[in-house]
Amino acid sequence: MEDSKTVVPILGNRYQLLQTIGTGGMAVVYLGRDTMLERPVAIKILREDYSKNEAFRERFRLEAKAAANLSHPNIVTVHDFGFDSDRLYLVMEYLPGTDLKTILRERNRLPIEEAVNIIVQAAAGIGYAHRAGLIHCDVKPHNILVTPDQRIKVTDFGIARAMASIHPDEKSDVVWGSPLYFSPEQAAGEPPSPASDVYSLGVVLYEMLTGRLPFQSSDPVELARMHREVLPPPPRRFNPEIPPTLEQIILKVLSKEPAARYRTADQFARVLSTFSQNNPSAPASVSANPNEAETQPQLIPLQPAPSAPLSQPAQASDDAPLNIDWLTILLALLAILAVGGLIPFWLYIWFSFNPPI
Repeated sequence: MEDSKTVVPILGNRYQLLQTIGTGGMAVVYLGRDTMLERPVAIKILREDYSKNEAFRERFRLEAKAAANLSHPNIVTVHDFGFDSDRLYLVMEYLPGTDLKTILRERNRLPIEEAVNIIVQAAAGIGYAHRAGLIHCDVKPHNILVTPDQRIKVTDFGIARAMASIHPDEKSDVVWGSPLYFSPEQAAGEPPSPASDVYSLGVVLYEMLTGRLPFQSSDPVELARMHREVLPPPPRRFNPEIPPTLEQIILKVLSKEPAARYRTADQFARVLSTFSQNNPSAPASVSANPNEAETQPQLIPLQPAPSAPLSQPAQASDDAPLNIDWLTILLALLAILAVGGLIPFWLYIWFSFNPPI
């Protein structure tokens, strides 16, 4: 673990480091203070072995610049980035609260309504980035922050890859993302797409509802193989309270082929929002067949349930107005007038051939 004492107390002659608030394999995060605007900030300082790589520094600069242009209620805002004392750093808005992974360690799994709400908010932010041409590439509970007022904020877009910079034939030996959460195409070293982020969101939703991941192994190579080749266990096997329709949504986004998933996080958010509106939060019944949904099913169209017919016609009250069909009455009057108008005509014809004596 990197000690904050090894880092200069002021970055870029502006940002004062106060205390360490998080560590990871790639960076250390500090609570800092913007001495110019006099506000708290979160400062992510990349580890030295990354910062010394000139090619990486240029890639980081481009991606941090793209991330700084994102402005959405469900995305952590990037204020600034730079290079100081041989260290790359990223300055972001500081948010009280905790990350989703810490919450899952404490609570194991979350209620259906709460879990779906978290993913809808996260997908809204990631979908906004997709529309801006940016893919996150590392969606996981560690990068999803939950504020005290239950606002969801997605962070770490600074290490995302800009969609425009990815060539269709690009294939890399470097795998982006976390092996527990990345998509099959990322596991194969292929370029990610918005559907890759959708897959990772599906893994996070699976974990929140079941208290476990769909694929588990201590070997990253084996995890990559499982993401590419193994079908995930149906989540209702571990939590029978998950409605069958929601299970189908989860299995769809965990499809091996990107084209079989929802194409963007926006689309995924809309489907989950429709599910929330059309389904009660009551627990679903346990399936009689434990092997049900072993294959990846198609999503059942979510339609509002029809209202139940009345058991008998409602009795009209004495004060209710009469329900008069004026159109029928008008047609009847027209028919009477038409027939009545023919009577003089037929009388004329009769007397023309039979004149009175």
